[in-house]
Amino acid sequence: MNRLELLQHRGREHPTPVILDPGRRYTIGGGRRCDLRIAGEGIARRHAELRVDTDGVHIRLLAGRREIDFNGEPVRQAGPLAVGDALRLGDTCWQVRPADAADVADAPDVPQLPDTPGITDTPETPAPSAPEPDPPPAATPEPPVTAATPRIAPELVRRFQERISQRLDLYRRDILQTLSAQRLRDEARTTAWQLIEEGELSIPDDLDGDTVVAAVVAETVGLGPIESLMADATVSEIMVNGPASIYVERQGRLQKTALAFSSAASLDSVLDRIVSPLGRRLDEGSPLVDARLPDGSRVNAIIPPLALNGATLTIRRFSDTRIGIDDLVGFGALDATMAAFLRLCVHRRRNILIAGGTGTGKTTVLNALSEEIDESERIVTIEDSAELRLQQDHVVALESRPPNIEGSGAISIRELVRNALRMRPDRILVGECRGGEALDMLQAMNTGHDGSLTTAHANTPRDALARLEVMTLMAGMDLPARAIRDQIAAAIDIIVQLTRFGDGARRITAITEVAGMEGERILLTDLYRYDDGFSATGQRPAFIEQGPALDPPVDPGLFRPAAAAT
Repeated sequence: MNRLELLQHRGREHPTPVILDPGRRYTIGGGRRCDLRIAGEGIARRHAELRVDTDGVHIRLLAGRREIDFNGEPVRQAGPLAVGDALRLGDTCWQVRPADAADVADAPDVPQLPDTPGITDTPETPAPSAPEPDPPPAATPEPPVTAATPRIAPELVRRFQERISQRLDLYRRDILQTLSAQRLRDEARTTAWQLIEEGELSIPDDLDGDTVVAAVVAETVGLGPIESLMADATVSEIMVNGPASIYVERQGRLQKTALAFSSAASLDSVLDRIVSPLGRRLDEGSPLVDARLPDGSRVNAIIPPLALNGATLTIRRFSDTRIGIDDLVGFGALDATMAAFLRLCVHRRRNILIAGGTGTGKTTVLNALSEEIDESERIVTIEDSAELRLQQDHVVALESRPPNIEGSGAISIRELVRNALRMRPDRILVGECRGGEALDMLQAMNTGHDGSLTTAHANTPRDALARLEVMTLMAGMDLPARAIRDQIAAAIDIIVQLTRFGDGARRITAITEVAGMEGERILLTDLYRYDDGFSATGQRPAFIEQGPALDPPVDPGLFRPAAAAT
């Protein structure tokens, strides 16, 4: 569109230009914080709004009952405005003109519009004060609801929610599905201020109006008090244990926040707004959901009767910043020697199993190791909830699918692993082995897909092998234990063990080589350990000792214990 501006004329004042910036909204009314402040009989604090978008300039009433005079005709909204259009509201007139028009000093006076019947101007005095606080301009972002925000009475939030839902007809599901999130938020915010200005609801004197409206809008059409936590980059996990208890994880440590939902019904509404766009439902027939949000966060929700203390929500968030092996060294997760060895393992196409407990950073380490894969290789990733963010171009990402509402249509990780073998992968990355897919993964590693990586829950390298054995049996194949162990010993080359410490730190506590079989037992050789510090054990991996000579040759110092090195 061509740039437009308004030439503003008030009483006998000289006309002044109002520059209209694309993409902005300008509030018009008697409130002190309006962009275009006007006076006059029947003018509300936030009376009207100017919106500038790609179509042009639009004006519409917000809360005022007095209509806008548009080219001599009373209207409630108009637009897009054209050059020469004239507007009048209260004691102020505007005329639309090109943004590159002559300076105001050379501009003619804006013609006075004839009085609209029933509308009379008042002397130029500020709008009468009211006990309610001034609303914010529409272009101003909502203030975040944080733990430091004064506690708002749940009953007040509930009353606002009910009135807003009634006015916007939010009880109809199709309304929530047809309106965009931003449009719904704008409508809810406008309605909240209308309720205040019309005196239907009031805000206590000790609370800020902006903060209350932001909190009400968040609980009515957003994510409620957890919105501020979703915007906090330091929060890695959000845990809602019922409406009155919200915890977060920061830097590996759990902290209880001062935030809370206004009621159990409000929490239920937020859960519905989270899972509905994902094509899932959360009710007595399907009381738990495990899914992924559009931003990549992993969400798990479970409700009564399975959750005895009320609806429970867990959101695991992932940083937008890619973390490489050098970053892990900087975080103290491993030392430079261990990092060099892991790079060597990826480059030499060793099959790596990353083991650890919940929240130890298995996916982070898998992401970091994947950065060392050559760009020329075709990578297929398989996950329950997509968390891997590979930087290579030639990546095929697959994600399992849960059953639909009718209980059919599920696609398991095992089916995706088998399908991946037909996709000509150079490497297969399985986000986590937790069932019968372990057998298919082991077979893939043994049949030409060297250099594949996966993760598993386990507390020690020996436990990780025992879990693989159990998961292989879950495939339903009647295999003898010796055959399964032979498969594991032939498939897995390196186990990277992660541990989370009491201070929140996550470290690689062991890098272990699978050194074959001895009788019925799989042999393990620790190459690196963490014991009050990172150190090599002095053992050299078999693939270097027995395999072909590497070019360039491997530095013997990689495997020299710290005491020997000094």
